[in-house]
Amino acid sequence: MKERKLTLKTNKRIAIVYRLHSPSAVRLAKKLTIRLKKKRYKVFTAPEQKQIPDTQLLISSNELKEMALVIVLGGDGTYLRAVRLLRGHSVPILGFNMGFLGFLTAHSVDDVFATVDQTLRNKMVVHSRARLQAYVHLKSGKKIPFAALNDIVIERGSFSQLISTALYFDGSLVNHIKADGLIISSPTGSTAYNLAAGGPILHPEVQAIVVTAVAPHSLTSRPLIFPDNKKLVLKLNQLTSVAHLIVDGQKVLELSQEDEVHISRSSTDHLMLRVPGHNFFKLLKEKLKFGDRYVTGA
Repeated sequence: MKERKLTLKTNKRIAIVYRLHSPSAVRLAKKLTIRLKKKRYKVFTAPEQKQIPDTQLLISSNELKEMALVIVLGGDGTYLRAVRLLRGHSVPILGFNMGFLGFLTAHSVDDVFATVDQTLRNKMVVHSRARLQAYVHLKSGKKIPFAALNDIVIERGSFSQLISTALYFDGSLVNHIKADGLIISSPTGSTAYNLAAGGPILHPEVQAIVVTAVAPHSLTSRPLIFPDNKKLVLKLNQLTSVAHLIVDGQKVLELSQEDEVHISRSSTDHLMLRVPGHNFFKLLKEKLKFGDRYVTGA
């Protein structure tokens, strides 16, 4: 993870992505739009959202890449939706938590106006976060690309049968894994589904990918950490009739026998805004009570 001083584009174009079906997020988006318009910024909203008055509707990702800044009002799910909309374009995202945990939307919504003003004065820092690039090789010969900030998951979904997957690293077989699913996570995603499944927390600066099995059918199965400069390949064995591919929490594809998923670090990083002096371990303590000791009285 590289940290550098923020320098916004001077085109004064800002997109707001807010939590869907949240009246409080809509109200805040309207207030924020009014403040930004007074500062002569052009404000845009995402296509699936109800358009905020005095904003322009974004039609394509080509328009998004011209933004100076994307502001997210919501939880981590809303943040990931904004990342998907960007499609790898190098536009920084400033996230405010209106959800539950808020690892990605780490800024307090109580300070939204002050933090946005600080950002517009280039007083924030940019953290570059590694993304995952996946290519699904279907038996038909078709190759489909996907990208993730948090994780790529292969799971059995509603089917009762375990999935059986061969895992390769840099061309060598690592293991055959039988489980309810496999989580392939970036350092950023290590505090999400990976952590809930018993995987390790990776510091964002670690250049690695972690593979964690979900409910493995083996007492010796453990999470595996790989360097991110080589390719991982997951191949569904003949024992698996069907599986689901989940990218950053969204089902994107159904996999079948002998389909392959090739995963490596993306050539483009995600740009995340933080206040100067942001501390990863302080965030862990705030969100997960990391390191706290609980004492129960009689």
